[in-house]
Amino acid sequence: MISYEPLWNTLDKKNVSQYQLINTYKVSAGQLSRLRKNANVSTHTLNTLCEILDCELHEIAIYQKE
Repeated sequence: MISYEPLWNTLDKKNVSQYQLINTYKVSAGQLSRLRKNANVSTHTLNTLCEILDCELHEIAIYQKE
């Protein structure tokens, strides 16, 4: 299972709020909802988050065996 738990830590570390992602960076609220639920998101979304946060993919998502 892919977990987006690292994303929330990275947001804190980079001082970026979910509000900023939606209003400043135009990330959809639906995408954030899917990320909170560890649901499927596109690689485009992951790439966008890496660009916004200036980070690596492992700082946003990790693989966890179920």
